[in-house]
Amino acid sequence: MRMEAANTFVPGELFRSPLASLRLAVKRSLDIFVASLMLLTLWPALLVFAALVWRRTGGAVLFRHRRVGRNGQPFDCLKFRTMVLDADAMLRDLLESCPDARAEWAETGKLRDDPRVLGRVGRLLRRYSLDELPQIFNVMRGDMSLVGPRPVIHSELAHYDVNLRWYLAARPGLTGPWQVSGRNDIGYGERVALDVEYVRNLSLRRDALILARTPIAMLSGRGAY
Repeated sequence: MRMEAANTFVPGELFRSPLASLRLAVKRSLDIFVASLMLLTLWPALLVFAALVWRRTGGAVLFRHRRVGRNGQPFDCLKFRTMVLDADAMLRDLLESCPDARAEWAETGKLRDDPRVLGRVGRLLRRYSLDELPQIFNVMRGDMSLVGPRPVIHSELAHYDVNLRWYLAARPGLTGPWQVSGRNDIGYGERVALDVEYVRNLSLRRDALILARTPIAMLSGRGAY
């Protein structure tokens, strides 16, 4: 991966035209407007989910995971906690003792049957992507957009290779092409291709279509684990 080029890359270089700049400004305004409506509409559900998690954990309702944002800026991506409090230690022990789990984790960064999940509450939130609803606050803060590439951790940047600049040019999305195209059922290569194609052909109309498809993808639970 060409990290030196990535470190000096300025996202605005890909969106210099007045039309592209206007499109980004409108996109940000829509992010704030729609995210505000979502908070006003969903706050009772957010409180219920928070109470369910609190009942299982005794606290620590939110989980903050460091992700890479626009222009390589790190941010804390918010989620409802769906795993036990000692999840990192449990994962290390599992990967050391189970070759199959180690191979699956190396390939996808996920475990289909993850023993760290908080029982039925955790499985419910993860299956329907309800654990990601607190990212509405990330959208309000400007860390994320409603629609964009999937937010990744630093080690995942290697998968983008020469296409890294396209990922860094946009805010990661609460939803996006990956989320409505199969999620964890698709490999990293296709995931990168979806992200790059989305940023290269940024369109408010496409954002609207992805937002419209997102509830259907959530209800189907396809690729969510």
